[in-house]
Amino acid sequence: MSSNIDNIGIFFGTDTGTTRLIAKKIAKKLGDGLASKPLNVNRISPEDMMQYDALILGTPTYGFNQVPGISTGIKAGSWEEFLPQLADMDFSGKRIALYGLGNQEKYTNTFADSLFLLYQFFSQRGAEMIGKCDTEGYNFEKSQSVTDGKFVGLVLDQQAQPLLTDQRIDDWLAQVTPLLLEKLGDIKEALA
Repeated sequence: MSSNIDNIGIFFGTDTGTTRLIAKKIAKKLGDGLASKPLNVNRISPEDMMQYDALILGTPTYGFNQVPGISTGIKAGSWEEFLPQLADMDFSGKRIALYGLGNQEKYTNTFADSLFLLYQFFSQRGAEMIGKCDTEGYNFEKSQSVTDGKFVGLVLDQQAQPLLTDQRIDDWLAQVTPLLLEKLGDIKEALA
């Protein structure tokens, strides 16, 4: 399924609203011309996401080897309920950057683990995953989200390191924005 949308789709799961606030911050930094309005995955259909070829997806972390959802106490649902709806879909041709929230002090052995579960889900369905980040500056014991010495996406800790958030987002956007725009350029060329 190819898209005709020429901006970046931003989708997130959230409970307390922090992941939503980060999505809004990312969208604002990108600007209205580049980013669509961020949407909660508990309020969309698979088609809403599939119409984009350049995506930014965000998640909080709850529990070991779990994505957030009803089983983790999010009454309205989240990624746990949405991902099964995407299970048979092909994400080939889509470029995805991920961000995740975690608490490195309280959950030092499962820090930002949900990020890896999204990474695994979408990469197994053909998506091109971009936006790996250094682990330097974090203090945790273990994270599934570290592969080849880097996080599979942007990791933010709003509890222990909130003052680092804006700079981390800026650095990450400097890396992923050109790659996402390149994907949008491919779309525009194909439509021309």
